[in-house]
Amino acid sequence: MLSAPDGRPLWVSDVRPGREHDMTCARTHDIVPALATIRTDLPTLADLGYEGAANIIRVPVKKSNGRKLSADQHTYNKLLRGLRGVGERANALLTVTFKALRRVSLDPWLIGKITQAALVLLHHEHNWTISSSHNVIFAY
Repeated sequence: MLSAPDGRPLWVSDVRPGREHDMTCARTHDIVPALATIRTDLPTLADLGYEGAANIIRVPVKKSNGRKLSADQHTYNKLLRGLRGVGERANALLTVTFKALRRVSLDPWLIGKITQAALVLLHHEHNWTISSSHNVIFAY
């Protein structure tokens, strides 16, 4: 899922097989190259699941072999967590608005299409349009 800084969901992917790693999914959907070409001043914030794309996507600093993070690194992680919290609203917005997305008991391969349809309905309901005025993107 990609969301705008105001927590507005922008894009959801199809269902991926099994418990696929975030970066594998991002590579499958060409998200990383797309984000690299959108705008160079448009930061994308994500969790450590996107560590492999740290040159394009801003991820937390990871502790290495028992070493403590510096005060600057700790502060960076804290700020990133706070900013990403706003972006997490996208997941909540879809599941709260559409009860069908809360507990899915049907064919798991259909949920991607259902979620994409819910995204369109949500945008229509709120009269949202995709604009280039976003100043940050959140990846989940």
